[in-house]
Amino acid sequence: MFFVWFTSNFNILAFSTGSAAPAFFGMDIKHCVAIFIVVDTICCAIPAYFAVFGPKLGTRGMVQCRYSWGYPAAIIPSLLNVFSMQGFLILNCIVGGQTLAAVSPDKLNATLGIVIIGVISMLVTFCGYKVVHLYEMVTWVPNCIIFFVMLGVGGKHLNPSTFSKIPTPSPSSVISCATFIASSVISWCTMTPDYGVYHNRKASTFRIFIYTYLGFFCASISMHMLGAAFGIAAIGVPSYTQGFDNGNDIGGLVAAILEPTGGFGKLCLVLMALSVPAACAPTMYTFGMSFMAVAPFFAKIPRYVYVIISEAILIPIAIIGQTRFYTTLVNILSVIGYWSSAFAAIILTEHFIFRQTKFSNYLTEFWDIPSRLPLGLAALFAFLGAFGIIVPSMSQAFYEGPIAKAGSGDIGVIVGFLTAGLMFLGFRFVERKLTPYRDA
Repeated sequence: MFFVWFTSNFNILAFSTGSAAPAFFGMDIKHCVAIFIVVDTICCAIPAYFAVFGPKLGTRGMVQCRYSWGYPAAIIPSLLNVFSMQGFLILNCIVGGQTLAAVSPDKLNATLGIVIIGVISMLVTFCGYKVVHLYEMVTWVPNCIIFFVMLGVGGKHLNPSTFSKIPTPSPSSVISCATFIASSVISWCTMTPDYGVYHNRKASTFRIFIYTYLGFFCASISMHMLGAAFGIAAIGVPSYTQGFDNGNDIGGLVAAILEPTGGFGKLCLVLMALSVPAACAPTMYTFGMSFMAVAPFFAKIPRYVYVIISEAILIPIAIIGQTRFYTTLVNILSVIGYWSSAFAAIILTEHFIFRQTKFSNYLTEFWDIPSRLPLGLAALFAFLGAFGIIVPSMSQAFYEGPIAKAGSGDIGVIVGFLTAGLMFLGFRFVERKLTPYRDA
């Protein structure tokens, strides 16, 4: 499980997430390092713990949530997860397409690159979980080599004493950047259970957690820091600035960094682009799983149909979104973070408070029996209540709430998590008292 999540995060999308800190939020290197250490250390624990549910309960994420959301209300996170997975796919295909196009800008543009990455991702997904797992175990190797090469050829530009001066960011900008990074990590919690259902349920809970945590943490913090360092360097290095295209072309930035290596650098770009399906394949897989959890009718449709649907949607939207990459990146990841943080709070409150962390307290034989599952009103009201405070706390290109305008920055992820957890605690206590027969 370490390699599945290490490879999924040790790629150019996580690199671009880190580079957004200076390029989009105006962070200097000291603030970047502080944010990444604190946020990655804390937030990686959430998807890592969710990974434990897969082996222990044998259910996928959107089925497992029925034990707190109930059967009807669980449709909501299932649908939201469908859209979230599509958002991740769009971002991955954009950066993969841009990287592939940077190999030969005159003969290959980003649009064609997006199509190529999308098709490869679809083919890998068609092969099933075992092939996806094998793919994840090997594709991190070329990325590791390439990132060391980037450090070797571009290291002379990464001395903090020679970085271009960046104005001290405001507290609201620091908070917004931190919650953006948190969103990029927490949002994995809706899919990590899907990749443990085939593992031995008797496996150590701690080992499952720590392997997954280290996979997320080692990949995330290294990629975030590397992306931020080169993002800051791009301000003062003309060739980097030109390749970066005002933060809209991650592939162009990487190409500029590797330019001194000549043909070998182009080979590195190809290998880096071809590693993107390592993140796309599991996301496509979960897209289908989430769709199938919406209703029994959808469960009867073959999984490959959902992969094709996903492919048909992501390519045109990715082509449109590539021209404003950072705006697209921040908007998509932040919106996913809003709902997934509230979702995580509800699931964790149910597990730690009402199930007392005992997996034996989940009656998995009733996973599809609505009358035995929770009523779901507690989760629904808590989720809606969380969004009642998330919306005024948002700070996005398309909307800024009154709380964010007052100078707090984007605190939607934080207040959403806390509000959902506290409201669910109260509502669920009442719900259990009123419906004791719903004991699954």
